[in-house]
Amino acid sequence: MRKCLSNALNLTDCLNCLTCGMLKRNQKKIKKNTKAKKTPKTENYRSTLLSKMAPNIIGSTFILAETSIADANNNKMPATATAAPPVKATPPAPAKTAPKPVAVAAEATKTKATLEPFKTEIVWHNILLFIILHSSALYGLYLIFAENAYLEIIPVYATTFLGGLGITAGVHRLWSHKAYKAKLPLRIFLMLCQSLAFQNSIWEWTRDHRVHHKFTDTHADPHNSRRGFFFAHMGWLLCKKHPDVRSKGKQIDMTDIEQDPVVMFQKKYFFVVMPICCFVLPMMFPYFLMGTSLRVCFFTCSMLRYALSLHGTWLVNSAAHFYGMKPYDVHISSVNTKLISTIAFGEGWHNYHHVFPWDYKAAELGDYKHNWTTAFIDLMAKIGQAYDLKSVSQEMVYKRVRRTGDGSHIASLLDANNNNSEPTSELVMHLDHEKEENVWGWDDKDITEEDRKLATIVNAEAVCKRD
Repeated sequence: MRKCLSNALNLTDCLNCLTCGMLKRNQKKIKKNTKAKKTPKTENYRSTLLSKMAPNIIGSTFILAETSIADANNNKMPATATAAPPVKATPPAPAKTAPKPVAVAAEATKTKATLEPFKTEIVWHNILLFIILHSSALYGLYLIFAENAYLEIIPVYATTFLGGLGITAGVHRLWSHKAYKAKLPLRIFLMLCQSLAFQNSIWEWTRDHRVHHKFTDTHADPHNSRRGFFFAHMGWLLCKKHPDVRSKGKQIDMTDIEQDPVVMFQKKYFFVVMPICCFVLPMMFPYFLMGTSLRVCFFTCSMLRYALSLHGTWLVNSAAHFYGMKPYDVHISSVNTKLISTIAFGEGWHNYHHVFPWDYKAAELGDYKHNWTTAFIDLMAKIGQAYDLKSVSQEMVYKRVRRTGDGSHIASLLDANNNNSEPTSELVMHLDHEKEENVWGWDDKDITEEDRKLATIVNAEAVCKRD
């Protein structure tokens, strides 16, 4: 017994040893008594049953007592091999968890929503409106031949050109990219021309276009060309916007636009100004001046002209991102295409435009053959209505061409023929342009100081004010 106690590991072992010793002595006495005197069968059965049950009952009792003591002292004692199997305890009641804060719950819901794949939702009333528009335009084209209304092509083209100026010279280069500045009379004229084109208000058009330049070919791009030609052309207007378009659109600074009273006037009264400029006036002029029937005037000068102007602008978003050359940056989707530039009054040099969006010419070319918008802005500058015209120096163009172009530019060809015309490639080898940010225009905070310093400004604002 002493040996057992000395070798015991803990209280449980000692108690088990003591219990086992006592039971063994009792069993020996029982055997001696049974040999001396026979007991009834039932009495022998009871004693045998008690001898088998006693170790388990007593051992379990000591284990439960020891466990309660250990829990009270926060000291968990290890189980031994000689210990009896423990009694299954009832599981503790689950602890009450504190309610999640509202902000955390909202954030978890938002995260779960963002992880769900985006599903395109069609806007059916827009599809219906486009069906009506294109059906009316086709009927207007039919009336030109059926009614011999060939002279009506003149007012159709004239109003298309004016609406195009409202987009290209107005909401695009002036308001979206801040490529130049205009005085009040010119701004009012371009606002009316943009209302004639009817492509949303100046404020909304500017916001979407700045997002397009800032996040080109991402889900935040309203007409992301990676979603296909049709989507970039007109499909983006037939379905709901991707959530990234709205979230990133809120990051675009629009304070400069909101400070222009002309823009805010049009935004406030857009659905009064737009119908008059887009549908009423274009059909009234040929009706009174040319004596054409009202039916022909409406379906040709209003509906056909409107459909043509829309597709002219849409081609810049679609074809000018798919078919053409990339002399300035091979890593972006926009391309240079002469055909689109002719159709869109100078907006087809799209690879150049995405590299230098704050150039008022939207192209490097020095003539007006395929860039009538630049001719118009230069004319306005000569009569004092346009000023602070920003353009890119030849040095800056050559640097970019040799660094990221596809080799189709003349500067790349000269450099390939070892013609060290100014500037040389060595001048730009040390520059780090690996982490360039996309910019939407001149006032973008991400435009580099190098670009600002190398820019050429014609009719500077200080000179214009002094005159």
